[in-house]
Amino acid sequence: MASLLNGERAVVALFVGRVLFSLPLSLLPHGLALSLLAISALVLDVLADSSTNLLSQFNTRPGASSGILLGAVTLPTVMISKMIQLSRPFSLNQVAYQELESLTMQYWAISASSLSVLIFLCITIWCAPGNKPPPSLRSVWHSILSLSCIVLHTAVCCVTLGTSSLTSSEAALKLLWMLCHGLAVVKLIQHVFRTFPSCASIGEACLVASGLVLYFGDMLAYTIAKVSGFSIKSDMVQYGSKTNEINIIIQGLLLGLLLFPVVFKLVLRMWECSFSTACSEVRTNNETWRSVIFFSSLGFILIVIIPAWMQFVQDFHMHPFLWVLSFIFSEPLKRLSLCGYWVCVICVSVMRFYNISKNSKIERILLRKYYHLMAVLMFVPALIFQPEFLDLAFGAALAVFLALEIVRVWRIWPLGQFIHKFMSAFTDHRDSDLLIVSHFSLLLGCALPIWMSSGYNDRPLSPFSGILSLGIGDTMASVVGHKYGVLRWSKTGKKTVEGTAAGITSVLAACSVLLPLLASTGYIVTEHWISILVAGTVSGLLEAYTAQLDNAFIPLIFYSLLCL
Repeated sequence: MASLLNGERAVVALFVGRVLFSLPLSLLPHGLALSLLAISALVLDVLADSSTNLLSQFNTRPGASSGILLGAVTLPTVMISKMIQLSRPFSLNQVAYQELESLTMQYWAISASSLSVLIFLCITIWCAPGNKPPPSLRSVWHSILSLSCIVLHTAVCCVTLGTSSLTSSEAALKLLWMLCHGLAVVKLIQHVFRTFPSCASIGEACLVASGLVLYFGDMLAYTIAKVSGFSIKSDMVQYGSKTNEINIIIQGLLLGLLLFPVVFKLVLRMWECSFSTACSEVRTNNETWRSVIFFSSLGFILIVIIPAWMQFVQDFHMHPFLWVLSFIFSEPLKRLSLCGYWVCVICVSVMRFYNISKNSKIERILLRKYYHLMAVLMFVPALIFQPEFLDLAFGAALAVFLALEIVRVWRIWPLGQFIHKFMSAFTDHRDSDLLIVSHFSLLLGCALPIWMSSGYNDRPLSPFSGILSLGIGDTMASVVGHKYGVLRWSKTGKKTVEGTAAGITSVLAACSVLLPLLASTGYIVTEHWISILVAGTVSGLLEAYTAQLDNAFIPLIFYSLLCL
């Protein structure tokens, strides 16, 4: 019971229970499916963390728990929170039926992804060396209970789709679509652990893989439909908000960068085959030639291939680069001024923090929190006055981060070694030389709530979820806990009660300041303080207890609870 009731699992149970308590009657089957998914994930989480050899084939991040429960339920709970939010205007005929159907399909797809990961983990645990021969009685009962919940979840999904207003062929097509999501997530998780060992826990890998497959699934579907000539219903592939030019540009840009390493390897092999063995070895080992090949391939992908895909598949009416320029210069004074402000903040802050990191004895965890405060200074004014431009800027910043990380990992001359040295000054135990993820998690933690809030939104604070929880709450918790903390949440952990209380209080104080400010700029403020209080408390407790990458999970949980 002590291992079952640890702090992280208790907070996740509180999070899921709060969402289930808010379900309307029309979403009870979806809530039942989420409950079964959570029970199955809890059983596997307990079993994995209680034995060191059951998941020995996964080379996970040292010092982190498996995180199976948190990783499996976070995205499905986010989706069901969005469905609860959208069901309010739907009952008043303020949103179309297709929007709710699209979100429902998104929920079942992400739920099937988590379910497939749990099935994969069940099989892995059953076949683990510590269970053969014979399997322990505890492992057998855990596996039976988890598989029973998985079977019931699948049955609920099939019954729900079967009783909806769909033909048998449409229901079968949707089930096949969800199965493809699940298989893709499992293969991607295996690839992550093979390519980047000791860089992520199972829960973190599940969250990232599920999110990537969900995000890029509709791109694949539209491409297949365009090439084959078939038409695919929008609620099958169009997830969440309506597609606009900014979303298409960000999607294409990120997909091109994520697929670029595969293209680069292929180009290098073709280069080797084009010359004799001796000549090719000289050319590929020469850093200058390797750099030329790298940047040429990257430029070709971003300037030619990705824009061609956008114009062919998504019917983009002009070259994306030209569209971005026309978008910026449609309001040149505001947007160029904002760009100048961002550049000044970044240059001054980065150079200052980098010098401090080399010449000061300040704890690195406190130094990293300065970047959280920098995010507040940069993103809050833009989110209030230029939200669309901020969407585009987030996509551009994420693309730059991806490109720089690829250069760092491949040690591409002349920037690779310099970038590695610079980034290493701000890493902590959750980063490694192989992959540095902290800056990605901070950027995405601020960006995802803003991206997910597009379309109908009756909670004006929900786009600020990442900025509030990371930029203010997480920062104040770390600073106060480090300087004044005495009472620790656990004997082995470093998180303190004083730090958690400071984080929760600072978030509530920021909300009390932000709501009148939003009202003065024209927002219709309908925020409920109970939701704000619960969101701040649960996210603060999760920050105190979790051993996972909190920048990735806390904003999503804060956002979900604000939607209720």
